[in-house]
Amino acid sequence: MTELWVERTGTRRYTGRSSRGAQVLIGGEDVDGVFTPGELMKIALAACSGMSSDQPLARRLGDDYRAVVKVSGAADRDNEIYPLLEEKLELDLSGLTQQEKERLITVVNRAIDAVCTVGRTLKAGTSVTFEVVDA
Repeated sequence: MTELWVERTGTRRYTGRSSRGAQVLIGGEDVDGVFTPGELMKIALAACSGMSSDQPLARRLGDDYRAVVKVSGAADRDNEIYPLLEEKLELDLSGLTQQEKERLITVVNRAIDAVCTVGRTLKAGTSVTFEVVDA
């Protein structure tokens, strides 16, 4: 199982790391060149939806299809939550009939609903534990 952690690199600045060698810069909205934690959550959702729909889309549109998944959602700062996250999958469907488009949209939605772990977790809610440990 991949280990994940963040290391503090400055005031409200962290580097997220994985045991597979990946890293991402994390910080506040006022810092250039970093993602906020909320932005990373939104990107994780968009990436999960894209990856979950990859096989059905490749079967119908070809292996080299271009896709962009945009995700947005403003934070409710009074409650410190994102009450709504909106995703839009942008594809070139010009080569499909209306019936083929409708079928593809159904298949894509089913695939995402079935296997997008991030989306399924956000929709269902989850328990989170936190502990301070003397290192």
